[in-house]
Amino acid sequence: MSAFYLNELGIACALGRDVDDVAAALFADDAPRGVASSDAFTGAPTALGLVPGELPSLDDVPVELRGRNNQLLRLALAPLRASVATAIARYGADRVAVVLGSSTSGVGESEDAHRHFLAHGTWPDSFHYRQQEMGTPAMFVAAELGLRGPAHVISTACSSSAKAMASAARLLKAGMADAVVTGGADSLCRFTVAGFAALGAVSTQRCNPFSANRNGINIGEGAALFLMTRESGPVRLAGWGETADAHHMSAPDPAGKGAEHAIREALARAGIDASDINYVNLHGTATPQNDAMEAGAVQRTLGIEVPCSSTKPLTGHALGAAGAIEAALCWIAIARNPAHCLPPHWWDGVADPALAPIRLAMPGERSERPLRHVLSQSFAFGGSNAALILSAA
Repeated sequence: MSAFYLNELGIACALGRDVDDVAAALFADDAPRGVASSDAFTGAPTALGLVPGELPSLDDVPVELRGRNNQLLRLALAPLRASVATAIARYGADRVAVVLGSSTSGVGESEDAHRHFLAHGTWPDSFHYRQQEMGTPAMFVAAELGLRGPAHVISTACSSSAKAMASAARLLKAGMADAVVTGGADSLCRFTVAGFAALGAVSTQRCNPFSANRNGINIGEGAALFLMTRESGPVRLAGWGETADAHHMSAPDPAGKGAEHAIREALARAGIDASDINYVNLHGTATPQNDAMEAGAVQRTLGIEVPCSSTKPLTGHALGAAGAIEAALCWIAIARNPAHCLPPHWWDGVADPALAPIRLAMPGERSERPLRHVLSQSFAFGGSNAALILSAA
């Protein structure tokens, strides 16, 4: 069976701008980090997962490749550049691919351009319609790194970048590439915050997944990128499962059958049993329907003893980038975690008796041994389900 290694990681999210900062903030047990109140995209204070600090300039690239998504990608690319250069030297630029997930691409830039057009009757020089094309993030990464292999973006809402990682593994398995830059990016903009608010799904306070008091999500942003190859590295993408419910445009199938099947498919592909999973990163949006569906699916497939947490109270829900960011947190839990800390579940501790019981990891909780196999789940609008299993090499 082919092995797919995640050799390098670059990440920028609300928890920090690099792996070390994110790891320190993720495992902090005195108070939750990341998500904070901001009126940057809403006009009123709302809990958002903003990437801290100034983002890199893109003044040196063509207008069509400029935008907040690609600024996030440039930030996350930094740790990968040397390894990608080595891969190019070894395999050739046409054998290194790019597969990303995103759901916003250049929507924020389009918003700004339309406001300018309404005010002035002309489009600003800073806008090009290709900024909002879904394939633009992959074009940007390929141009940044000098790659000529396959390059595309998967956009399936909140499962996008998890599915991108599975797609990257399939490219390697099919012999269409020897290395793949994979992951995802999504940036905050007024459209996404207003859209979820219109659904009644946004919480103005830090979200509260699996609580009886949960009342909606926090929108976040960020980018996470891996260099995936067949060459041995610290973490493997050991298995993945993908299903589609087609139950409802925005609500999950309450029975959770598709989610459950995706988890079982990932376990089968990894060649492990449910009892081998040491930790589960839940999709955990803190919406009433998602948490109810997910709790049932986890209990039926994995039981009630495996520690679980939703990290969205720390990062916010980064939509198309969420799957890659949460896989990155799992990578950190395996490869940068000498104390065997479990990613904590931050909530008010008020259990919902209507939910199937699952074990939620407490801040400061540690595993008795290094994490060997971890599961990351992503469940999207339209019933698009993805489950990834990351394993220690």
